[in-house]
Amino acid sequence: MTLPTPDAQTATGTDTTATGTDTTATGTDTRTDADTDTTRARRGLADGRSSVRLRAAMAIGTSPDDRLVAALIERCGIEPDFSVREALTWALTRHSPSATIPGLLAETRSEHARARSQALHTLSKIGDRRGWPAITRALLCDEDDEVARSAWRAAVVLVPEGEEPGLAAVLATRLGRGARETQLSLSRALTGLGEVILPALRAAMMDSDPGVRAHAAATERLLRDPDAGSGFAIEEAKRIVALGGSGQEG
Repeated sequence: MTLPTPDAQTATGTDTTATGTDTTATGTDTRTDADTDTTRARRGLADGRSSVRLRAAMAIGTSPDDRLVAALIERCGIEPDFSVREALTWALTRHSPSATIPGLLAETRSEHARARSQALHTLSKIGDRRGWPAITRALLCDEDDEVARSAWRAAVVLVPEGEEPGLAAVLATRLGRGARETQLSLSRALTGLGEVILPALRAAMMDSDPGVRAHAAATERLLRDPDAGSGFAIEEAKRIVALGGSGQEG
């Protein structure tokens, strides 16, 4: 049997070391590629072109990466384009609630109305009741109509069982508020809670403000007949109140 020469042994050892070095290099390349993708995604979210931001959000949602959750939430709060905001929300729903909810809860306390509104909207789309602590009375009564409307929609989705009457009582304090679109949003939120809203509506129908009485009457009509036109119900209730009725006639 012929033993390998020292040179051959050295060469073999060098080859093995080289192979190990190649494996390490491959692992480093993989990590570098992932970091590069994350950097590229963040850059896309901050691009000045809405089409690029939209593609970036869609790409993140298609291949979720928890390292990008904070960037998605931050962008939601400042994004001016509606379509991009919706894509950002969709991308967040593609991540685990445990990764997204803490940041969204913090965002509902932002001083910026758009950030509060979009965070609430996203929580409603995620639909995880761990988001319920965000639904404070302050947000349900927020001075900004978009924030309030987002809070109303989220509240109906996230309200825990047994909490519906209390939520209805708070929402009823907003009856008569705002223009037609805002009133329709509130009516839809209330009717989404079902018949537990009736005591609050009946009390509102006795309010001294005719606008509150009309809105309460319209909401009850929508509860009884969901197929009725929302706009028609509100206008009809206003007509009845203007004629001196309570809105409960018919």
